[in-house]
Amino acid sequence: MTDHLSDPAHAAPAPTPASADPDSLGAYAQRAYLEYALSVVKGRALPDVCDGMKPVQRRILYAMERMGLGYSGNTAPKPVKSARVVGDVLGRFHPHGDQSAYDALVRMAQDFAQRYPLIDGQGNFGSRDGDGAAAMRYTEARLAKITSLLTGEIDEGTVDFIPNYDGSTTEPRQLPARLPFTLLNGASGIAVGLATEIPSHNLREVADACVALIKNPQLPAEELLALIPGPDYPGGGQIISSASDIADAYRTGRGSLKVRARWKIEELARGQWQLVVTELPPGVSTQKVLEEIEELTNPKIKAGKKALSQDQTQLKASVLAVLDGVRDESSKDAPVRLVCEPKTGKTPQQELITALLAHTSLETSAPINLTMVGIDGKPVQKSLRQILLEWVEFRQTTVTRRSQHRLDKVLARIHILEGRQTVLLNIDEVIAIIREAEEPKAALMARFALSERQAEDILEIRLRQLARLEAIKIEQELKELRESQGKLEEILGSPAALRRLMVKEIEADAKQFADARRTLIQAEKKAVAEVKVVDEPVTVVVSEKGWVRARSGHGHEAGSFAFKAGDGLYGTFECRSVDTLVVFGSNGRVYSVPVAQLPGGRGDGQPVTTLIELEAGTQIAHYFAGPAQAQLLLASSGGYGFLACVDNLVARNKSGKAFITLAEGETVCVPSHAAHTSASAPLPAATHVACATVGGRLLTFDISELKPMEKGGRGLMLMALEDKDQLAGAAAYTRSVRIAGVGRGGKAREETLEIRSLNNAQAVRARKGRDANFGFKPATVARVV
Repeated sequence: MTDHLSDPAHAAPAPTPASADPDSLGAYAQRAYLEYALSVVKGRALPDVCDGMKPVQRRILYAMERMGLGYSGNTAPKPVKSARVVGDVLGRFHPHGDQSAYDALVRMAQDFAQRYPLIDGQGNFGSRDGDGAAAMRYTEARLAKITSLLTGEIDEGTVDFIPNYDGSTTEPRQLPARLPFTLLNGASGIAVGLATEIPSHNLREVADACVALIKNPQLPAEELLALIPGPDYPGGGQIISSASDIADAYRTGRGSLKVRARWKIEELARGQWQLVVTELPPGVSTQKVLEEIEELTNPKIKAGKKALSQDQTQLKASVLAVLDGVRDESSKDAPVRLVCEPKTGKTPQQELITALLAHTSLETSAPINLTMVGIDGKPVQKSLRQILLEWVEFRQTTVTRRSQHRLDKVLARIHILEGRQTVLLNIDEVIAIIREAEEPKAALMARFALSERQAEDILEIRLRQLARLEAIKIEQELKELRESQGKLEEILGSPAALRRLMVKEIEADAKQFADARRTLIQAEKKAVAEVKVVDEPVTVVVSEKGWVRARSGHGHEAGSFAFKAGDGLYGTFECRSVDTLVVFGSNGRVYSVPVAQLPGGRGDGQPVTTLIELEAGTQIAHYFAGPAQAQLLLASSGGYGFLACVDNLVARNKSGKAFITLAEGETVCVPSHAAHTSASAPLPAATHVACATVGGRLLTFDISELKPMEKGGRGLMLMALEDKDQLAGAAAYTRSVRIAGVGRGGKAREETLEIRSLNNAQAVRARKGRDANFGFKPATVARVV
């Protein structure tokens, strides 16, 4: 019986696109995207650790070298139009947009973008203010002298060559860099899933570090960082980050450094002075700083608002109080000269400096992300040590290949000269063989035991090279070649000799091209502009619906405050204008607003929600205003609590910070003021804690049983709760507490408990307490001062 599966009539139909496995499309898309990502990473965006070049930069430099635009010794080549260079690069190596290639060429010529420009540009190549370069048909370019460190050894067998995009010619896989340009000029780029931000460094420092690692690959990190203390930006500036922050960035390959501008004070006539900025952080231009100052002194109303915000108004007033005007006097002689005039000659210099640093890009962050294509071809984030060690390995390979290439050439030349030497000893016989033999090359090879190459050279030799003087020259050249052979064989046969040669060459290159460090490294504190606030007594008034205001002075009667219809008084806090208003959210987050930023006492005030940023679904639970050293007892309805100072509750931004940990269904109790040491209104430190539950139980214990928690949390158990009971509140006290709640018919009730009643409920923390029989359901517990 014939198997039906083998019958063509029963064969399965060929799959069609409609019936194809859906996974195949996903697999194809995954493979195609991965290939695209790798192409972007390795072929466009990331530099190579060996020569520090991206492919387009490498192709531009190689094309210019082949066009004869590199230095020959100390002889400078004549520059050519940039359009000619771009056309050659696009036609032979880089079939992409001409503008992208020209942009790469321009960047390599900008002394404010690269620490050691690789191209010497003639014409308008842009400015640090963001001005673009002139069109490529107007500018001219040639290779800078330092570029010889990248291209000088390219024809000595040092690197591999690969076919160009159409196979018509070849291009170098890497350039034989004599120094690690990946650190000297740095790089920035964004790939697919990867990015790089490598800062520039000082040539002398990098060269010294390379020499030290060649001599001792296990060089301690402290000694390596002593040789390379930090980046050296083209525009100078000052790195104010600590040495530990710089060390961490170099160790991990990622970090952020604080960099600020450098300036000088110029004294003028009649006691006047002006602040002159001469160096800027990387990526900052005078135009950008001018725009930022304009925004500070003449702010625009934000979208959706009818007037300037209070922050904008205060910032404008604080800047205009110290700054009269600013102008840009930058020129060819002074690349950066930003003149800032103070309000008056008596304006404190440090106040003006601090205001500018705190509110403009004169002080900014410079990222570090040492991601690059490694010596193994993989894109990886590397440490400073890894970068230098991989480059040393690459340099060792290039020097070895160069030495082998030179040795091969020396041996080939010795071979030729030895053949000529043999001919000169038997010149008459050689001439006779050439004249009479039918195959002179074969006859010469047979008679004098010559190689085919030697025989060809003899047949091509000119008669005048057979003179006696030529024999002397051959002997001298052979002597020199054999000396070179010995040195090259020593380099190839001795790792120590190879390392000595590498060190010698690095030191020679550093001596020729090194310059002084431009960026100062000196740790400083980040500039923070403090708004001066007059320290005076104020009363913070908070309404039930969350409207806040601050009225000058203390001792106001509660009935003197007016509110909107349907609103009433939540509470008043007698404090100082330098104190802080703390807002407690229903989710346990805390928010802080300086009392000085609250609206004045006239009118209804301002909703506190406009001063903070509440999370969606969150309600405001409670408020407190007081000095930073004021200590509060914070509790939750779940029976837990802890002590914390107002200073611990201050958040850096309007969105507040998580502070009180709540379980599901729990709420925040009213905070209790335990103590503060203000000289104007000292509050005696509380000695005990009183806790009351909604079910009417009471417990008191010594406050020393609690502990302060600076970072917040859930705290310790204050009182053990019976099933379905909740903590109504907890108050720190010395003599008495007031318990308020709701009685029958919804009538508000309260009761003040004196020391005797409180002592009857005293026990240790976390007990259930006793039934107090209040006659109403407690809602809050407060200290009576």
